[in-house]
Amino acid sequence: MTPKEFQTQIALGEDSKRQFKADLHNAESLAAEMAAFANSEGGRIFIGVADDGSTPGLSPEQVARVNQLIGNAASQLVRSPLTVQTENISLGKGRVSIVLSVPKGLDKPYFDKNGVIWLKTGADKRRVNSKEELRRLFQFSDQFHADELPTKAGIEKLDKLRFRDFLRDVYRREFPDSKSERLRLLQNMNLATDDGFLNLAGVLMFAERPEWIKPQFVVKAIRYPGNAFHVSEYIDTEDFEGPLKKVFDDALGFIMRNLHKVQAGRGVNAPGLPEIPESVFEELLVNALVHRDYLVNAPIRLFIFDNRIEIISPGHLPNNLTVEKIRTGNSNIRNPILVSYVAKGLLPYHGLGSGIKRALEQWPEIEFFDDHDGCLFRVTVPRKPVEELDLVHADAPEIRGAPKNAPINAPVTSLQMQMLDLIGLNPQATYDDLARLTGKDRTTVMRNVSKLKRLGRLMRVGPKKGGHWQIPE
Repeated sequence: MTPKEFQTQIALGEDSKRQFKADLHNAESLAAEMAAFANSEGGRIFIGVADDGSTPGLSPEQVARVNQLIGNAASQLVRSPLTVQTENISLGKGRVSIVLSVPKGLDKPYFDKNGVIWLKTGADKRRVNSKEELRRLFQFSDQFHADELPTKAGIEKLDKLRFRDFLRDVYRREFPDSKSERLRLLQNMNLATDDGFLNLAGVLMFAERPEWIKPQFVVKAIRYPGNAFHVSEYIDTEDFEGPLKKVFDDALGFIMRNLHKVQAGRGVNAPGLPEIPESVFEELLVNALVHRDYLVNAPIRLFIFDNRIEIISPGHLPNNLTVEKIRTGNSNIRNPILVSYVAKGLLPYHGLGSGIKRALEQWPEIEFFDDHDGCLFRVTVPRKPVEELDLVHADAPEIRGAPKNAPINAPVTSLQMQMLDLIGLNPQATYDDLARLTGKDRTTVMRNVSKLKRLGRLMRVGPKKGGHWQIPE
């Protein structure tokens, strides 16, 4: 590091990768600082630099003492021992600053002499206090994985038919008759703990009702009108629960039923093809279900808008993975038990690391966002404007009271026909009026009004209060 680079670093001030120390006297305190850097992203300690950025430096005697203290702290007071580097920077007039570089640890978590685990938080450090943080550190070091977490579900919660079919189709063996044989088999398959409970992987793949055991690990899907989130308006919504295969099938079905169908050069009487290939969402959903962070108690969220589809998974990319790396096929196994069973055919699988690449080959416009602060990973699949698509239009029944030239993208239901008749008679009708007259709840009415608006069958003129409905000419 040149003196100019040194001054540039000092001018930036302290943060999660830079720490200033005017002098060092306490080896245990230094070991805690080293452990915090190693458990985080690594960093530098500038010794001979005061908190305010001034540089009093160290004398030659202080340099010798501090270097010995650094060696003792790194080798004897941090577990596992750290390999650190020091560099002396001349400050003039016989004064020196020591730049101590601590690498990001490869053997996390690191403890100080008293068994405390430290993490960097900005320019300061803090103790690891929660089980979730501790588990994540062990997960990063490949000593622990979330899918092997024990649950409180005994093996009687197993979906016997689903597990029987899997055993028959994959292993060509019969379902064990006795409970003890079943438990031993589940343990051998890494699906149950030594004390007789299903682990998280066993629950997610083969429990009869996983959502009763782990209610947060579901998929929540909403189809919104337009391109923005709405508090109360939506076209379609559903929560997907059950074993992993069922969640995958149902979530994929939700996406496909909310996509446009295009002619794609086929005959006019042939069924249309989806505007985005189904294989794109197969890859992305498998990736979301298998590689999400199951230490975060939150559902996967699936949002469909007119111009895009978003899949939001709990947990940012693990370890050293970046968006650039996953786009080129790099991967990191966060849940190895789930991955091993997906590879046996539980879900569509084409090889570790190939899913994102395969999806990009089919739809290169896919965007990825790794949000470390929000602890989530977002995939955005852009949709083409509807006017650019050669749509396949379904034949709709004759609609009483609707204009003949209204654009039709989907069949209009009998309920929607009834609502259009009622609005034709009373353009000032409220949602509550329509709910009372049709015998439906307000949410159902709002959902169908949104669909009629999207199809061009209905529009709102004026403000919410004092406005009125209009059936376009």
